Amino acid sequence: MTIDWRPLQELIASHERFVLTSHVRPDADAIGSEMGMALLLESLGKTVRIANPSATPNHLKFLDPEGRILKLGEGIKPAEVRETEVHLILDTSSWQQLADFRKVLESTPARKIVIDHHVSSDDLGAVEFKDVTASATGVLVAEFAAFLGITPTRDMAEKMYCAIATDTGWFRFSNTDARTLRTAAWLIDCGVEPNLLYQQLYERSSLARLKLHGIVLSRVAVTDDGRLAHTYVLQQDFKETGSHPSDTEDLVNDCLTIEGTECAFIIVEQMSGQVKISFRSRSELDVAAVAEQFGGGGHKKASGAMLPGPLATAQQRVLQAMLAAMTPQPVDAPPVESE
Repeated sequence: MTIDWRPLQELIASHERFVLTSHVRPDADAIGSEMGMALLLESLGKTVRIANPSATPNHLKFLDPEGRILKLGEGIKPAEVRETEVHLILDTSSWQQLADFRKVLESTPARKIVIDHHVSSDDLGAVEFKDVTASATGVLVAEFAAFLGITPTRDMAEKMYCAIATDTGWFRFSNTDARTLRTAAWLIDCGVEPNLLYQQLYERSSLARLKLHGIVLSRVAVTDDGRLAHTYVLQQDFKETGSHPSDTEDLVNDCLTIEGTECAFIIVEQMSGQVKISFRSRSELDVAAVAEQFGGGGHKKASGAMLPGPLATAQQRVLQAMLAAMTPQPVDAPPVESE
């Protein structure tokens, strides 16, 4: 294992009440890691609550059938979050990604722990258990269970498996390595049936979601000799199709299916007037570095950022930044020696 889990084991042993949280607009790695860790802690006799800055997307609610994950300010008040002994943050190390949770974390006396695999990082005042070589936070949660000598129940294993499978594009992204597959195989041994989880994740699209994808994919444009693809989503698109912002998930990956495309981004207009950018790369281009130019971050191959609107202005800023990043930088010629 790449992480020394003993300090976390000791911290858990000496505390009873935990609140788990993750980033805004949580994906399956966030939700699956939270649910898997919650079940793991409860198997140790701990009291656990889960609260996020954003609601769980509809297509991921099957991971939380009992509705345990609450939205800050709705299902759970900030004061209730502060009244815990340990606050465990999964799948992010960024203040921006925690949104309104930042004020809560800055004002609570609770011990803070981060379990994450992202490169981008802020000082959250937490003890970090971080490995940027891990393909998903779900891998780290599974490895912690193994360190404790706990064999996950089928329910626990399904949460971890979904976290891993989605962050690796169902094991087709370049972050899929032998470690990822060994972990997935162990979870299958614990009772996971991948075909059933795939159906839950990818074969339950609503008609509204399909219509939204049709509109957005019809706008895809390519530039730089086809190396860069990009598209956008308007608030009006959600109204016209009856779809939800979470229905944009994976759309940016569809842009990378174009032959010859190396990088892609999608811009999603927010109700606030801001725009959310999702970046993807299947080349050596580090899109996390591009995202960081706009206050965002993430992985080398998959990152995100939030920019002020209007959309057209943000689109030009991002397009220019991506093209600049994709342009080879000239190498200074060595000085010519005089005779």
